[in-house]
Amino acid sequence: MAIIDPVKGIPSADPDTAPAPVADPPAERPPAARRRSAWSALRPLTLRMHFYAGLLIAPVLLLAAVTGTLYALSYPAEKLLYRHELTVPAGDSTRPLSAQVAAARAAHPDGTVTAVWPAPQEGATTRVLMASPEVTTEDRDLTVFVDPYTATVRGSLETSGDALPLRAWLSTFHSNLHLGEPGRIYSELAASWMWVVALGGLALWIGRRRTARRARLLLLPERGAAGRRRTLSWHGSVGLWSAAGLVVLSATGLTWSTYAGENIGEVQDRLGGATPAVAAALPGATGGAGGEHAGHHMSPDMPMDMPMPKTADVGIDEVVESARAAGVDTQVQITLPAEGKGYVVKERDRQFPTHLDSVAVDPADGKVMDTLRFADYPVLAKLTRWGIDIHMGVLFGLVNQLALAALGLALVFLTVWGYRMWWLRRPTRDEGPSFGPAYAPGAWRRVPLPLLLPLAAVTGLVGWFVPLLGISLVAFLVLDVVTGRVLKARTA
Repeated sequence: MAIIDPVKGIPSADPDTAPAPVADPPAERPPAARRRSAWSALRPLTLRMHFYAGLLIAPVLLLAAVTGTLYALSYPAEKLLYRHELTVPAGDSTRPLSAQVAAARAAHPDGTVTAVWPAPQEGATTRVLMASPEVTTEDRDLTVFVDPYTATVRGSLETSGDALPLRAWLSTFHSNLHLGEPGRIYSELAASWMWVVALGGLALWIGRRRTARRARLLLLPERGAAGRRRTLSWHGSVGLWSAAGLVVLSATGLTWSTYAGENIGEVQDRLGGATPAVAAALPGATGGAGGEHAGHHMSPDMPMDMPMPKTADVGIDEVVESARAAGVDTQVQITLPAEGKGYVVKERDRQFPTHLDSVAVDPADGKVMDTLRFADYPVLAKLTRWGIDIHMGVLFGLVNQLALAALGLALVFLTVWGYRMWWLRRPTRDEGPSFGPAYAPGAWRRVPLPLLLPLAAVTGLVGWFVPLLGISLVAFLVLDVVTGRVLKARTA
């Protein structure tokens, strides 16, 4: 359950939010008593951490929720907005792919073709990706849309991968607020804390309702409740249903974050889960295989009699036929050869079941040099791919996108409900503008030492692995200590 629940566990003096009384456990069941004792010791700490995280991190999570919801809805929106470039009347036969590429080159003679995405189905256009001086934004391509039946150009757009301008803009807005690398701190902070507040809130809600005999009190909002109790009921129930999805979004979002993402990548590499790439280096070319977009260059101290890479090219049509004969035929993308490398033909259908097989083709004779099947990916590489695709809303298509939008809206409501509960906790409604107080400081001192030591060790390890979480945790601890000292001085 995400974000702020400063009301969970309100002191019993508050009739609106006080949990139902729990009968003392019978003396003959000491194990159950010990379990309750452990939770009763952890509960104030969890409550206070949930309060601080909700109060201080909630604006970041709210921003991520709004931008993420807009991004999820951009998939169907761009199909309507750019339907002229994306769709054409279906014809009886298609023109050769080379003729379609030639039409794109003729329309943009200053551009250099880097990749071609043939029309994936009837009525769709072919995309010809170019590096062009017309594009002024870094990491963007000029994509020319060509009618595959007539080889006429339908238009051109500045794109980022498969994202058209609307989705590309929203993607950047969601990831870094268009502030560049410093802006990525916001999204990483949101991803770092989302799973913490979700699991913490889940524990508080289940712990508060564990004595209820009816599952409805746990799963659905309470009927007939009013005021704070009603808000708490909606916050808890919606958070319960959203918790699993929010944890998944948090984990997948961290995979490409700046600091935690680097640690995750190192662990994945050490466990043998790095994503493989097809070997596209030509015989006689220098350098390692590298990624499919990496170029290879001659070293200045290389012997002059070393054979140079072949320069003959059978053409893109024969390359596609060779790839299809090798089984790479589902929504392919063709990356044109870089220096010392061959063609790379790769499937780009990331919907489940995923089709990401790829082959490297020698441009001199059209023969397949290497084949890489998605089925041969390491398990961790597959999980990473699927996790990212779920986060981006492509693994299950429209269902995935609607689920992301629903999670985003749930996160927005959870934030609003959390702040409302904080507002309703103010001492009196007649004193003018004021806010609900924080919960009693020093909750960590109530945790028994045998439980506190391993908890501190795990927290330190997680804080090191997810740096922004660790730094903000230290800041919360300092705030907790200072608040406790101030309250103690006022009491004295």
